[in-house]
Amino acid sequence: MAENRASGDSASRTPGGGDTEGVPCWVDAQLPDVEAGKRFYGELFGWTFEDLPDAPDTGGRGRAPGSPVWARLGGAPVAGLAQKPDGRLPTVWTVYFATPDARALAGRIERAGGQVVGSPLPVGTLGTTALAADPQGAVFGLWQPAAHPGFGRRHEPGTFTWAELYTTDTEAANAFYGGLFHDALFGPDAEPDFGRAPVSAIFPAEMPPHFLVHFRVTDCAAAVGAVTRLGGRVQAPPFTTSYGRVAVVGDDQGASFALLER
Repeated sequence: MAENRASGDSASRTPGGGDTEGVPCWVDAQLPDVEAGKRFYGELFGWTFEDLPDAPDTGGRGRAPGSPVWARLGGAPVAGLAQKPDGRLPTVWTVYFATPDARALAGRIERAGGQVVGSPLPVGTLGTTALAADPQGAVFGLWQPAAHPGFGRRHEPGTFTWAELYTTDTEAANAFYGGLFHDALFGPDAEPDFGRAPVSAIFPAEMPPHFLVHFRVTDCAAAVGAVTRLGGRVQAPPFTTSYGRVAVVGDDQGASFALLER
């Protein structure tokens, strides 16, 4: 399992200022009700929200209810919330890995035995996005930045701090992601925000492989209490890991995430 030793951003960025390929650089949640998501996460993490730049309006009638929004903390972008395009899709948080070339990375993913779920697609002037799945089926995103480089803040209370891959085969996961993102995970200056663990460590063995996004908190037990008061549920009460004190929770619409105290 990779362990994060960083408390800031410096080790996760290249000398030119961009994230090293394979560094988690953004997260978003696909929800049935974006307005309810704003209430839940705004209360839990102190986020404020703004309309996503470059998102379409409704033909001069203003923004449609449920239009994508950016969550901000202290004025900096920290996450996105968006309406699920299809009610049959899961309600989930997705982690995006930085890349300078989403199309080239998509090709390498396929050659390594993964699958491209959503082909690279420009998002206005913000950048290019894609969705992929590893050979065990865990879904993750790619982000090729343009106007939007990714997180404005991270590794702080109320922001992204870790992504844990729960998988049926940790050795295969290390080989797959290590081949794609060697410098970010195993390079001489790597301080990754990405670990791997067997599904059975926390979840029932029948749970499919998936990424679990972790947000940093100052007090894990207090944050769990806040989740409950806001209508969420506790999936795994606080437990100790190599990278901090963690609780697995779900919001009031069913999107799972983790709270990390370190």
